[in-house]
Amino acid sequence: MTATLKFFIGGQEIAPERVEAWERRSAGRALRKLGVRPIGEGLLALRQQLDERRRELGHEGIRARLRRDLAFTDAVTRFLVRLSRGQRRFSMIEILSPQGSAEGFARWFEDLTRLNREDAMVAALPEHYLIATGSDGRQEVIETNGGSPMPARFFIDYDDLSSLRSQPDPAFPVQVAGVARAPDGTAVGGVRHSFRNEGDGFRARLIVEFPSWIMPGIVSGHRWHLACEFANWIETALSERA
Repeated sequence: MTATLKFFIGGQEIAPERVEAWERRSAGRALRKLGVRPIGEGLLALRQQLDERRRELGHEGIRARLRRDLAFTDAVTRFLVRLSRGQRRFSMIEILSPQGSAEGFARWFEDLTRLNREDAMVAALPEHYLIATGSDGRQEVIETNGGSPMPARFFIDYDDLSSLRSQPDPAFPVQVAGVARAPDGTAVGGVRHSFRNEGDGFRARLIVEFPSWIMPGIVSGHRWHLACEFANWIETALSERA
């Protein structure tokens, strides 16, 4: 991970090395969840091991292996949604990139979904187990959110903003947003990722919405999740557009 990106969590700048260390720990958790022992501690080796294991299992193998965790998480999440009565907690960070543009990155990110570029989507975070766009345009996601001990399965529709509680910010005019729904269609949260040009690059303000009754540790832990995945996506986008 390059040190040229700047990370801001809770208003404080965070060293890139801390984000990279978080990714290494995440890789160990993901590999153990998928039934293999991590080999070494080098990040590149861990990423390769994860990629090979995901390919070996395939979509159905991943869903089957995580079936019990996903069923439990789904039931708990829908219960929390009922308790929350539409109220949300926000997990938010900012990343400043010295290169690229808000419009260019947003288009690149939207193309990941439209073109179903699962390789780039999944590779950005170790605990991305499956991210795939269906024929209906919705994106199926199986991932571990923040500080949760178990993965969750949900579907994001970037054409649906109906239940989001975060508001657009005119200071960040470019956005990618959508509602997240449980497999039964219950709205469980959503994302509002906004961008603006700044200097020779752009700033990303990344927001994920959770039910208000969720454990605070999951919300705060998800800030590191956002830092890791978007750092890797930004770097991939910049390299592909170079």
